Amino acid sequence: MNRENKRRKFEKGYYKKNPCNDSFTCKVCTRLVTPESAGSTHRNHCPNCLTSLHLDNEPGDRESDCGGIMDAIGVWVRKNGEWAIIHRCRRCGKLSSNRVAADDNPMKLMSIALKPLCTPPFPIERIEEMTEYMGGDGSLYPKSK
Repeated sequence: MNRENKRRKFEKGYYKKNPCNDSFTCKVCTRLVTPESAGSTHRNHCPNCLTSLHLDNEPGDRESDCGGIMDAIGVWVRKNGEWAIIHRCRRCGKLSSNRVAADDNPMKLMSIALKPLCTPPFPIERIEEMTEYMGGDGSLYPKSK
């Protein structure tokens, strides 16, 4: 790579308009991550453990000085039905959203999506009591006729 191409690659906003074809080693699970099979030209997280690095202040600018590890803490569904991963930086706490890639670990995605259901903010043993208190009949099962 000649000097002009290298400089152009790191100009402000370069990654907003250009694909990132760089391979990297995940800082968490140490797997080699390549941009192929991601289904996108902007690979920005590990498909195995779904962690990322805090590199951007705005998507694609590569101007963050933090450099912390960003953990996948949740998922959400965009208007068009596409899933996105919510990442939180371990170092500074910044939240960001990244599209789910074609080769992301489906079991990891589902475990993140189901985590709120598996660990509710109330004791699950008292759900019938709480339902009755709210005016329900307290039964979790429909009555047989």
